[in-house]
Amino acid sequence: MKAKHSSLLAALFLLPLFLSAQSAYDYTQYVNPFIGTQTDETGALSGSTFPGATMPQGMVQLSPETELMVTWDPCSGYDYNKDIIYGFTHTHLSGTGCTDLIDVSLMPLCTAVTPEQLKAADFGQHYSHDKESARPGYYQVLLQESGVNVELSATTRTGIHRYTFPQGQPQTVVLDLDRMTYRGDAYYSGRRYYDIIQAQIRLVDDHTIEGYRVVTGWAKMRKVYFRAEFSRPFNQHLLMNGGLNVGNSDVVNGRTLRAALSFDPKEGNELLVKVAISPVDNFGARTNMYAEAQSWNFDEYVQAAHDVWQRELSRIDIEGTEEQKTIFYTGLYHVLMQPNTMSDVDGRYMTTNFEIKQMPKGQTYHSTFSLWDTFRAAHPLYTLIAPDIAAQFVRDMVLHHQTYGYLPIWDLWGQDNYCMIGNHAIPVLADAIMAEIPGINVEATYQAMVESSTRSHFNSPFEIWEQYGYLPQTLQDESVSITMEQAFDDACVALVAKKLGKMDDYERFYHRSMFCKNLFDPESGFFRPKDEKGNWMEGFDPLSYEQPCFVEGNAWQYMWFVPQDPQGLIDLFGGKKGFLKKLDENFSLTATSGEVNGNASGFIGQYAHGNEPSHHTVYLYNFAGKPERTQELVEQVRSEFYRATPCGYAGNDDCGQMSAWYIFSSLGFYPFHAGSAEYVIGTPLFTKATLHLENGNDFVITAKNKTPERIHVKSVKLNGKPIKDYKITHQQIMAGGTLEFILK
Repeated sequence: MKAKHSSLLAALFLLPLFLSAQSAYDYTQYVNPFIGTQTDETGALSGSTFPGATMPQGMVQLSPETELMVTWDPCSGYDYNKDIIYGFTHTHLSGTGCTDLIDVSLMPLCTAVTPEQLKAADFGQHYSHDKESARPGYYQVLLQESGVNVELSATTRTGIHRYTFPQGQPQTVVLDLDRMTYRGDAYYSGRRYYDIIQAQIRLVDDHTIEGYRVVTGWAKMRKVYFRAEFSRPFNQHLLMNGGLNVGNSDVVNGRTLRAALSFDPKEGNELLVKVAISPVDNFGARTNMYAEAQSWNFDEYVQAAHDVWQRELSRIDIEGTEEQKTIFYTGLYHVLMQPNTMSDVDGRYMTTNFEIKQMPKGQTYHSTFSLWDTFRAAHPLYTLIAPDIAAQFVRDMVLHHQTYGYLPIWDLWGQDNYCMIGNHAIPVLADAIMAEIPGINVEATYQAMVESSTRSHFNSPFEIWEQYGYLPQTLQDESVSITMEQAFDDACVALVAKKLGKMDDYERFYHRSMFCKNLFDPESGFFRPKDEKGNWMEGFDPLSYEQPCFVEGNAWQYMWFVPQDPQGLIDLFGGKKGFLKKLDENFSLTATSGEVNGNASGFIGQYAHGNEPSHHTVYLYNFAGKPERTQELVEQVRSEFYRATPCGYAGNDDCGQMSAWYIFSSLGFYPFHAGSAEYVIGTPLFTKATLHLENGNDFVITAKNKTPERIHVKSVKLNGKPIKDYKITHQQIMAGGTLEFILK
């Protein structure tokens, strides 16, 4: 039987992953899952990541909760500064600015549980970091009050627990389907952010529990089904609905459901639990369990997860210090954790209109598209190093469009929570088409881009957009930010239209991509709001984060968001001299006005690396003939805002975007215009880096004369030919070869 189980696990991981040659070393040793889990004493560094076990694009993210009531800070449910764990749940978000998921909580105890205790549901136990460890696919902690050693691993759709109880002590596992997320703002303070619509716990036999819960919160009407199997039988059980003890019943329905299961300590100290989940139904959870988790060999799961992560991380080789490798490979790990699998092993998934549909055999549907963040660098990184997976994301966004009417804004658990502005699936799709990655239905993808740019919806009133040539603040809140971002999305549609020879569309969307200039005020030197009559709105303060015309930023941060036309931006300032003066001021002005937005951190002047609108700005100097200043700022951001410690990020990692910035910027180039399949040159961090491309080619980046002090680029050559415009295309990289930097 053991050999059979091993073969099943091996079959599970025959996924469309990049298979590298035998690695010289273990890449997973450089991943520290605790990076980004802690805020420093000022609260300035916070990644909101979690340390638990997961797989690349896994449906399950099995991790501890250090919050009795999970709030927006940290959204992941784990804070390195806390010393109590309240349970281990199977779904999480990594680095986001809003909280959700936190499903199917288990907690082992060494006491019997009374009905009163189960109703109170506070089973928190202390822990210390010297008795805690984590690596890709594995998490471990010793719970102090009970003495239970908890170990966690995961397959794509199943969480694996191993509890080692102290000798002779009572053994109890509490299942809680009412783990809560709360909002911390004034309106919602102390109230649930979600509501449980309905839930069920059913005892199938003395080894097995099944159930579900339907939750509405950040993602609406979210369905989570589960099947939990135990390696030993439970001999007693207690089921509760709210404060109601349902006696000896083997099933309970309601909204606030919990169960306490007791196990005979005479049968051994070790207990394994396997929990498969499904977004479709209980049958899906069962089939996921059967396909991925038949074995009771915990170490086998840990090794299988390690092997998958090893193959994924080996896509890039770098030569650097131990600290640099830790930051780099942890960042790559954080990028590859999501978007997440959202279909069962049989291919069934739930659409945006709550229909159950079937993916073609062998294909996987995905969700968790934090697009306002990830279009900038995380998705371009997938396009570059994992184009087969990037093509799946494009396909899934088009499927979303077919049932929802437009491309996803922020897709979570298969539903659009409509968080943030713009429609930044568009640059992701544009980047994939411009990069010519295989496996994309180009016409269907382009059609989705056009329809998503012409069908008005909340925050995207396209009739007003084309009528006024900007969004008037009197007709659309957050008007300046939306105008800037919508203009960029239009530029991406125009790029693809031109590539496909659709010149009428090109002219229309190129014209729209210039609308942002209609909000530029040459007198103040900022993009600022107008009313529907074309008048500047009064009370404009470029330093303020509290103006309703901006989103998570101020006028300084949004004035640079014209990546589709940097030369046009320079022209607005009267040429390079005026532009450079303003750009220098951006990186030196430390003045504030009122409260700083909570998402803004990692400051260099007005530049805020802790939030995404600033991320491309350090590369603007390239376009004004001052690349050495770009190189200095890239190095400053890399060295000041990334650390190999729990407080290692300058802001929320946002599903890998913060990490992706570091990965690109340490390699020596960055997707400045994220929909163009082009990259601008920066300065490399490593003496050598090699991209093992999916087409079999290697792209090697070398840095001659590189030392920590030498960051300025004397020259850069691609395959021996000088690069003079500080740009490189996706196709040039995919052809393989050598990008040679000479530092001075």
